Amino acid sequence: MKVLIVVSGNIEEFNMQLHHAFVHEQIASIKENFNLEFDIYQIKGKGITGYLKNLSSLKKHIGSCKPDIVHAHFGLSGLLAVMQRKVPVIITFHGSDINLDSIRPLSVIASKLSKHNIFVSDKILKKVKINGKSSVIPCGIDLDVFYSIDIKKAREKLNMNPDKKYILFSSHFNRVEKNSSLAFDAVNKLKLNCELLELKNRSREEVNLLLNACDLLLLTSFTEGSPQVIKEAMACNCPIVATDVGDIREVVDGTEGCYITSFDSNDVTEKIKLALQFKGRTNGREKIGHFDNKVIATKVYSVYKQIAKE
Repeated sequence: MKVLIVVSGNIEEFNMQLHHAFVHEQIASIKENFNLEFDIYQIKGKGITGYLKNLSSLKKHIGSCKPDIVHAHFGLSGLLAVMQRKVPVIITFHGSDINLDSIRPLSVIASKLSKHNIFVSDKILKKVKINGKSSVIPCGIDLDVFYSIDIKKAREKLNMNPDKKYILFSSHFNRVEKNSSLAFDAVNKLKLNCELLELKNRSREEVNLLLNACDLLLLTSFTEGSPQVIKEAMACNCPIVATDVGDIREVVDGTEGCYITSFDSNDVTEKIKLALQFKGRTNGREKIGHFDNKVIATKVYSVYKQIAKE
């Protein structure tokens, strides 16, 4: 079986696994565990117009590589993929493509034209009215890449101050939907020798070190689907403070040292204090075996087999 992956290629570092790493890792895990061949089509251009300009190129690519299935990641990629009707399309919706009002209608159209839809959380599936032909399969993580390291050793490798409090922000500061202003407001109220670090342009190994070196992970997003960084923090036994978005509540449920907060900065500050007072690492890794890439690869492969059979 041959699968063509369709995904945005506007970021040059895709093949360096700095962006859309979860897509790359899912492909690698399926290839490792099942006898499948993959090809990747990277979309060049932004917005609906930019995406649709790729249609002719995509059709030519499909004609040359002759896949059995097209698997598109994110709604706009899916919309482009379903505009060719020769090969069945599976679309994985990751959250922003459903949560954002400007994109949701286009994602819904794509979902109705696809052969099967995968949603990374039940919460985003419930936002669209789709009967049948859908599965809830979150993206997995590589538990060999994300694991617990002694905090002192992690800080030594990153040349971080052993006596300072470090809070790792979940993404780029300038991404509007990640709501970094709330994070800064909350951290400034702590009045501690504390630094908020931006998670940007890091290799997977560096992200693992940061999650082990920092006192906690802080996520203040307005919306999420099933954020990878939360699972990665759990795998590293890193304390977490996060707004109640996506499937975060379900992922961290019952894990001491992990706290769900409202969007009130005072509440965020109080939850950060609790996480700092926890003074240790969580047992998060024990609770996320079902997110292992090998487990997720099996579920995605089952969808592939079902569609290929049909």
